[in-house]
Amino acid sequence: MRLIASDLDGTIIGRDGKISLRTVRAFRGAAAAGVEIVFVTGRPPRWLTPLAEQIGHRGRVICSNGAVVYDLESGQVLSAQALPYQNILDVRRIILRLHPSATFAAETTEGFQLEPGFLQPGTVELLDGIVPKLLPESLRRSDAVVKLLARGTDLDPDDFLAEVGPAVGHLAAVTHSAPGNPLLEMARPGVNKAVTLAEYAGSLGIDALDVVAFGDMPNDIEMLQWAGAGYAMASGHRRALEAAPFRAPAFHDDGVAQVIEDRLAGRPQTPQGPVATA
Repeated sequence: MRLIASDLDGTIIGRDGKISLRTVRAFRGAAAAGVEIVFVTGRPPRWLTPLAEQIGHRGRVICSNGAVVYDLESGQVLSAQALPYQNILDVRRIILRLHPSATFAAETTEGFQLEPGFLQPGTVELLDGIVPKLLPESLRRSDAVVKLLARGTDLDPDDFLAEVGPAVGHLAAVTHSAPGNPLLEMARPGVNKAVTLAEYAGSLGIDALDVVAFGDMPNDIEMLQWAGAGYAMASGHRRALEAAPFRAPAFHDDGVAQVIEDRLAGRPQTPQGPVATA
């Protein structure tokens, strides 16, 4: 175990935005033992406060499902892979043909743009002065869109993904990460967590076999399959559990911390999960 790559939401961060003390201690223990730590998330850079404030992480973070590499220490975007402007318009058109009530938003390297009706009730505070407009009206060709979001209404997230993915797969990589929420996340074709994590590990001379990865949702699948030891959370999405070779205890049982503790202690692991947990 030379590198730990961990997802955030549903893996180490709860709905309350908190990371358990046991998990914090586990990551700090791994870092003290010389293990490289990198967090790999669908979140944009502006939502990384828990890492700095609760774990004290100051290194690199792979954000926006692999489209962005961000340095917490300097507060700078180190690299970004943007969706071509025409792809965005074409994807939007195709999805609206399938689901006329869908609404859209775009994460850019400079901020967030969204359409009227995209935010769910009770989330108006997230606007932070943003005026909702249709993306064809608000986006400029020069905007570096690292994640395009499509929200459906009254749809099962997996069904939404299964329908839209094949229809736009030539234009964007499509996934989802919000349980029970028909919200699709789209990136430049070929971009996902695994691709960027592999590049990062390679830059450090670390092989996939020496990487331990944790995740819980469909947007983690490629990463969990690429890593030498990819752990899906027992509380995670069915597809992640089916795809990952290893299983970690559930989020509410501090599953990530349990696995890290066991590995640091040299306790054996099996594809079914840790042999011994506490």
